[in-house]
Order: sequence, then C-alpha cells, then structure tokens
Amino acid sequence: MKKKAVLLLGLVATVFISLALPVVAPGQARAQGEVVFKELNVALWPEYDRPSVLVIYRITLADNTTLPTELTLRIPATAEVNAVATRQSDGGLFNVAHTRVVNGAWAEIHFTTSMPGTQVEYYDNTLSTSGQSRTYQYSWSGDYAVDSLGIEVQQPLNATNLVTSPGLGAGKTGQDGLVYYTANIGSLPVGQGFELSLQYEKEGETLSAAGLQVQPSSPVSGTASSLRSKLRSVMPWGLLALGLILIVGGGIWYWHSGKRKEVRQPPHRRRKPAVDAREAAEPDEGYIYCHSCGKRAAPGDRFCRACGTQLRSS
Repeated sequence: MKKKAVLLLGLVATVFISLALPVVAPGQARAQGEVVFKELNVALWPEYDRPSVLVIYRITLADNTTLPTELTLRIPATAEVNAVATRQSDGGLFNVAHTRVVNGAWAEIHFTTSMPGTQVEYYDNTLSTSGQSRTYQYSWSGDYAVDSLGIEVQQPLNATNLVTSPGLGAGKTGQDGLVYYTANIGSLPVGQGFELSLQYEKEGETLSAAGLQVQPSSPVSGTASSLRSKLRSVMPWGLLALGLILIVGGGIWYWHSGKRKEVRQPPHRRRKPAVDAREAAEPDEGYIYCHSCGKRAAPGDRFCRACGTQLRSS
C-alpha cells in the first residue's frame, strides 16, 4: 500500500513538473522583452568628432520598471562603444560598467542600470565615403518595446543636400549653429526593428566639433561622482559644525559685552539726608539752647520761648 502511494506521488510530481516547465521557460525567454522603453531618442551625428557616425541612445524606462534592472543592447559588431552611463536626477551622467560580446553581425552591450534614465554612445564606422558623397544606414534591432521613438539627425558642418529616408521634415538650426532634422516615429513593439538611411554631400574633411566653441559634456567619471557624493555626505556635518561655532561664539561675545557694561557703570552714590534750609544757612556757633527743654533760643532771648525757663548765658 505504501509503495503504491509513493509511486502515485511520484507520478503526480512528474506531471506537475512537465506542465510547469513550458510555462516557466517562455517566461524566462521573455524576461528581456518585458522591459519597456518609455522613450528612446536616437541621435545620429555624422562626422561630428570622428570620420564616422556618433550614435547616441537616450533611454527612459517605463514608470513600472523594477530597479536596478539589466539591459542588453545590440549594436553593429564593427561599432566602438564610447560611453554607457546612467542619467542622474540632476541631469548629470555617471559611467557604469558594461560588457561587449560579439555575436555575428551584432555586438551585445550588457550593463545594469539603477536609474530610469540611461545613455549609450557608440561610433558606427559604416559611413560610406565616395568623393564628396556620403551615405549611411542606421538600424534599430528591436530588442525592447518602445512607447515613443524619436529620431534626430545632425547635419555635418559644411554639408549640403542632406536627404533621409524616411523623411524627417525641414531642418532647424540649433544653438550650436548646426542644422538638426527631427521626427517622432511613434511606438514599436518588441522584435520590430527600424531603419533609416541618409545621404549628403560634403567638401573637405573638417569635423563638426572643430567649428564649435563649446564642446558637449561627456559622462562624468566615477572619481568625480564619488567626490561629489562625499561632499554631499560631509556637507550636513559641516553646516552643523558651523552652526555650533556661531552659537558658541555668539555666547562668548554676549558674555564679554555684558561684562564690559558692568565695568563701565559708575558706582551708586549714597544719598545724604535732607537738611533743613534754615539750619544749613545758619551756623550753630553763638546760639543758646534751653537747659530744660533743649529748644534753641533766638539771639537776645533771656527766657525759653517754649517752656519759659530762664536761659543761661554761655
């Protein structure tokens, strides 16, 4: 009886595992696809500071993304990674560690981000040059679903007749003096790629960055970010110490100023008792007092005006 129960239990467990595996495995395969990009802005800057195309991904993750999360982006295998950084709340960029693994025509860039904003930059060396003509083909691999895809193409310095497919509309001059073509492509589901081709003509090999007075900011290094974090952690203690110094210094100053007031204050003078004006004006010398009642007699009196006793002459 016990053997039958054990066999039945084993059979039930085998059936449960066989049913659960198909459910778990696809879930793991879709783990990467479950991450959604709320915004993906792709900037294409041909011949900016190198004779290639600088590609910039500005990524904003969906609001319900659990952080930190791992991301894997595919770029052309011949591309050179320039930076992988997270975008801080103050707008600054902080470099993060990443790995690069070539798989066929693609190179997989793997990294972990703890912020909803991420920026990836790489140089695509597939820009084709033939005399004054330039052509370039960009491809988005569709690794993640994108709610809003934006495209920006920077026209190189001294370039003319720039044409894109699909078209991006009329260009606008930016603050740096270069012309930018932008468009919002819309949403893309996971697995759906996007391609854009561009061509233009340019005489000479002058790079766009050479004509700019202000260079774009690059992601801050780990050392600079660490120093900034240390300053932020020390600042409250510094303010507290400064407050204590001001309080103690103010107390000492108040005590010394009060002591100086006490020293400068003149001593109290004892008030003399009031003296009768008539007595103060008339000296006691030459007066006669009654030997009976003690009343002072006026000059020339022979008898006391108070008790009538005959006065004695001095």
